[in-house]
Amino acid sequence: QVQVVESGGGLVQAGGSLRLSCAASGRTFSSYDVGWFRQAPGKEREFAAAINWSGISTYYADSVKGRFTISRDNAKNTVYLQMNSLKPEDTAVYYCAAGKLSNFELRHRTEWDYDYWGQGTQVTVSS
Repeated sequence: QVQVVESGGGLVQAGGSLRLSCAASGRTFSSYDVGWFRQAPGKEREFAAAINWSGISTYYADSVKGRFTISRDNAKNTVYLQMNSLKPEDTAVYYCAAGKLSNFELRHRTEWDYDYWGQGTQVTVSS
């Protein structure tokens, strides 16, 4: 069983930065792939970024590529999402999810492949 808790959200001006953290319980977290998803008001939840269990492989949505960086520190059971050059359209609730994906390369965008989800953290970018 893994529990994940997001933190680091807040209000920031356009062009600013935030770093989200996804802290997990459970000594096996280092064997889980992790994804960040986000849901803007009135929209469906969408994929933002993902990192495999070892940290070697990462993927990003086109909308955040070059601005967001996902990383992990398995010794601290934590995954980070560094968000730079934030835009108002990045405003959303950001969710962290963990799972053991059968094929990370093909499945990292698939929500139902992730077994454990946090409650989300609000990110608001003002113009």
